[in-house]
This record gives sequence, structure tokens and C-alpha cells, in this order.
Amino acid sequence: MNPLAAHYRRFRVAERLLLSAHSHQAWPDVALEGQVEAFEDAALEVDAKWDRAFAKADEVRTAFRGWLGDPSAELALGANTHELVIRLLSALDLRRRPRLVTTDGEFHTLRRQLGRLAEEGIEVVRVAASPVASLAARLAVEVDDRTCAVFVSKVLFETSRIVDGLGDLAERCAARGAELVVDAYHALGAVPFSMDGLGEAWIVGGGYKYLQFGEGNCFLRVPPHAADLRPVVTGWFAEFGAIADAQRPDAVAYAAGADRFAGATYDPTSHYRAARVAAFFAEQGLTAERLREISLRQTTRLAERFDALDLPPTVISRSSSSPREAFGGFLALRSPRAGEFCADLAERGVRTDSRGEYLRFGPAPYLADAQLDAAMAALGEVCRR
Repeated sequence: MNPLAAHYRRFRVAERLLLSAHSHQAWPDVALEGQVEAFEDAALEVDAKWDRAFAKADEVRTAFRGWLGDPSAELALGANTHELVIRLLSALDLRRRPRLVTTDGEFHTLRRQLGRLAEEGIEVVRVAASPVASLAARLAVEVDDRTCAVFVSKVLFETSRIVDGLGDLAERCAARGAELVVDAYHALGAVPFSMDGLGEAWIVGGGYKYLQFGEGNCFLRVPPHAADLRPVVTGWFAEFGAIADAQRPDAVAYAAGADRFAGATYDPTSHYRAARVAAFFAEQGLTAERLREISLRQTTRLAERFDALDLPPTVISRSSSSPREAFGGFLALRSPRAGEFCADLAERGVRTDSRGEYLRFGPAPYLADAQLDAAMAALGEVCRR
């Protein structure tokens, strides 16, 4: 048994083949302590609990700043990335620059929302995510004076491919007056994130996946140049510390920094849980570099075990033209029967998931090598059946 598994007894990670860690990792047992603390603070303070809750929110911000490598980042928090992206979009001048550029490999949150905006007359340009080596450059070509923003993931959610060259894309966006929005969700906790060249970029992400924070823990990094933006979609928490605009005394006032992108009343339990898990990661030495080392070793093992199955590529295959270092925290296998195989694996007690024609195997730092081998052996049985 992996020694780390002893800290995840409630999720029974040593007894189950949980290979969907890229979607929902198990929570360490101490996460429950955070949830209990949230209840106890509410019972003790009732409506006065918010000072304690806001302190937990600040702990979560500090944790995210560490994963971003940006200790002074202005971060707005939200229950999910969708609500944060909506607030961001509502702050941009889409009337004057009605053009958004993105890829065809973005998660459903953005795919659906931009698709709906396109129905209302916003021009949405979708650049093919493949080949990924040239993706950032091809996105840059599409940025013109009508482009309001560019949306791209650091790690693509279907294929696990890492997108490089975002610094050059950021330069192009700045030169054309467009915003760059980078989705870091599949990077944080799986691939060390660098802010080099991204100082003026918006970053969205969360702790639901690799960081084990659970639901309700997402963030939006607000770049320095956006300090005066006024999102149309705005919650009353954005009034805390609001500074009236002397030139527009009758206008709605906003707080400074990322607080102007704040929402409204929320369930703070998620922040209590996340703060406790962040402390656990620090206690266990689960740094970005250590987690990347574990992830690469595990995904490489899965890839090698898959190759040893010698399955027909017409049935299922993987991209082997690039080294594992070019991928994030899960192994993506391509198959026209990905959904079927996922369901068959679940019947055999192996938790994976599928996105379109990709079957995804996501290991986690608490799994043992024997569990990875057993999961891949089960795939061989399913495919040969």
C-alpha cells in the first residue's frame, strides 16, 4: 500500500481503483476537520461567523498564489470558473470589440457559453487545438483589433497535452489591446505553473481536481491593468470597501483590485475544507515539483502497461510521438468506443472517465503501482472481450 493512502481512509483509496483523479481526487481525512470547523464556527458566532469565514478565504487565496507562483496576485474567488468567466466577460467591451478567439479543445464551461454568445451575434473564432505545438502561434495570428479576448487552456482537458508559447501569445494580445485568459485548472497540482510572460494575463482555475480542495474552490487572477474595470454582473460583496468614482458619483461603486469581481453570499464550508487540505499538502511535502515527479512516474507506468497490451490501434491507441513530459496529469487513450469502455471498466471496479473519443486514466499520489497495473490489465480484458 502507498504510505500516503493511510491519510485517505474515508475514501478507501487503498481498496478501490480510482483512476479518475484528474476529475475528482479523493480528499484526505483532514478535509472533514475543515467542514466540521465551518459548522462549529457558525454555531458559535451565527451571523458573526463571516470574519472567520473571510479569514479562511484569505488562506485559500494564499494557497492559490503559491500554486501560481505569484505571491502578490489579486484573486477573486468563486464557486466555479463559469461564474468567474461570466463576471470577466461582463467587464469587457464586447460592443466595440465583438470578437472572441479560443480553441476547439476547451472545457464544456467555455465551449457552451461562447457558443451561446455566438448565437447572439458575438464572433467566436475556434482554432483547432491540434497540432498543439503550433497552437499558441495559430491563436496569435487570429488576434486583431476587433478581438476582445483570447481563451486557452494551459493543459487541454481531453488530451492532457501541455500548451507552450503562451508568453508569445500574451505579447501579441497586449500589442493588439486584447485580453488573454488562461485556464490553469488541469495544470495546478499536476504541472508546475509559471507566470513568466503572463503578468498581464487573466488566469482561471480551481482546486476541485489535483489539489483535492473539493467543490466550491475556484479563482480568477485579475491582472494589474484591469484595476478599474466594472463588471456588469456584480454581487453585493463587491461593495465591501467600495470607492466611489468622483467622475461618476451616481454610478455603482466597486471595491479595489480583485474584490470588484466578488460575488455574493456563498457557502464558506468549501474554503474551510480547502484551507485544511492546503495545510495537509504542506505538511506532507506535496509541492508542485514533487507532485509533478509522482505524476510523471505514474502516467509513464500507465503508458508502458498500455503499450504492453498490444491492442489494435483501430480499437484504442495513445499518442506516442511526444514524451510524457509534454502531457499533464492523466493518460488519454483515443477510441471510438471510449464511453463504452469507461462503463465496462466501472463494472469491473475501475473508475475512469471519457470525454468524446478519449478514455482518461488519472492516477493520484496516494495510489500504489499495483493499482495502476491492475487498472490497465482490466482495460486489456475489456478491449479483448
